[in-house]
Amino acid sequence: MNTSAWTGQGVLKTVAGRAPAFLALTKPRVVPLVVLTVETGFLLGARGSANPWTLLAALSGAALCAGGSLAMNMGWEEKRDVLMKRTSGRPIPSGQVTAREAAAFGLALGVVGTVLLWMCANALAAALAAATFAIYAWVYTPLKPVTTLNTAVGAITGGLPPMLGWAAATGTVGAEAWSLFLILFLWQFPHVLAIAWIYREDYARAGMKMLPCVDPDGFLTGRQATLHALALLPVGLLPTVVGLAGSVYMAGSLVLGLYYLAEAIRFWTAPGDANARKLLRASFVYLPAVLLLLLLNPLPA
Repeated sequence: MNTSAWTGQGVLKTVAGRAPAFLALTKPRVVPLVVLTVETGFLLGARGSANPWTLLAALSGAALCAGGSLAMNMGWEEKRDVLMKRTSGRPIPSGQVTAREAAAFGLALGVVGTVLLWMCANALAAALAAATFAIYAWVYTPLKPVTTLNTAVGAITGGLPPMLGWAAATGTVGAEAWSLFLILFLWQFPHVLAIAWIYREDYARAGMKMLPCVDPDGFLTGRQATLHALALLPVGLLPTVVGLAGSVYMAGSLVLGLYYLAEAIRFWTAPGDANARKLLRASFVYLPAVLLLLLLNPLPA
């Protein structure tokens, strides 16, 4: 009888062997974008006087909470992920991790991340992280098979990270932090709708109530993407209006917003996978460029 699995060494080997699967639960390609938005909010809030240790704690805590909420999302969506081609290879459908393990792992990451923010940053940052975690895991995820409004709820969680970073640096949230929230909130609609259109058959197969699943000709999907991209144009200028960023940012944000809007209109007028992918690429250009402009052209406090 092989007893190695019952020894401490055997347990460690078993855990280490599954480490890549647990890491995959946190969607490591998504978390860096969350961390980037937190960092932007923190650096803008600190206005040149950032405490590196507080910044590190903020980024670490946010990364843990984001990864934890994503792991819990996978835990709750075990049965739906099996039905979707794009998710069938994830750790739970492929049998590498159980749904219960994923949920427990995700909750543990969320708790550790929140405590880290509370102890090393401040209570407001910790509260925002906890709220983001809870809304994503226990509101957004359950709503996905129920109503197309899940996209709006998910956009709230996507808008909170820069506000979290600002709170970690300043202990407050004011007009500047809200302007960052609104940019992230509106940016997500065309981004998510483009993804949902591209994978609409997968989502429908899994019973997800994404807008393209109930909009076969794409008119409503394109209209919603366009309306939110249009709203993003003036909202993108808010950092200049509230004294957070300068004229270089303002000009760049306007150009990027017009580009994003043009791709949304293209998709609205001619719905199809090719135009959805162009809109998706525009979303990946818009957000990093806007964040970079904010960091390169801030105004002094």
